Amino acid sequence: MHYPIGLLFDLLASNTALPWNITVHFKSFPEKDLLHCPSKDTIEAHFMSCMKEADALKHKSQVINEMQKKDHKQLWMGLQNDKFDQFWAINRKLMEYPAEDNGFRYIPFRIYQATTERPFIQKLFRPVAADGQLHTLGDLLKEVCPSAITTEDGVKKNQIMIHGIEPMLETPLQWLSEHLSYPDNFLHISIIPQPTD
Repeated sequence: MHYPIGLLFDLLASNTALPWNITVHFKSFPEKDLLHCPSKDTIEAHFMSCMKEADALKHKSQVINEMQKKDHKQLWMGLQNDKFDQFWAINRKLMEYPAEDNGFRYIPFRIYQATTERPFIQKLFRPVAADGQLHTLGDLLKEVCPSAITTEDGVKKNQIMIHGIEPMLETPLQWLSEHLSYPDNFLHISIIPQPTD
């Protein structure tokens, strides 16, 4: 419940045929592996918490704090009812930044690895280097998770997946954050072993 379905697909099943078969169990809930969801209000609170965390990284919480309660509700209702225009009318404000800044303060991202027990990696990372150059996905991975982009004898060991695609490492991180963030405004990046077939 606390991970987006697209992230779960990238992380656990992206090398399988579609449609993705999901098995739902109604007994013996795995309490130690998954967060139990007692109500819709819990999901809404978790979603809004993620939105606030992302805005704290991008704008020092200025945008989300200037919104009214009805704006927060519109974000949630737009997402819950699959109403893109309703959601995006408010979310657009969270994706903007002053032109003189060249991007967000920090990029809200989480890196998930299929081969580790660690739930995810999250650190402060600016979209623009001190010299004014835009940081790329490759720059982020080199600093935060260098093993993800290393090769063995010139052969890639891993795939980097976002929303079911493998973006080029030269892609500016600011662009990825603006265009490939999930509704919670985080850029969820999966690192999976390179398929052998």
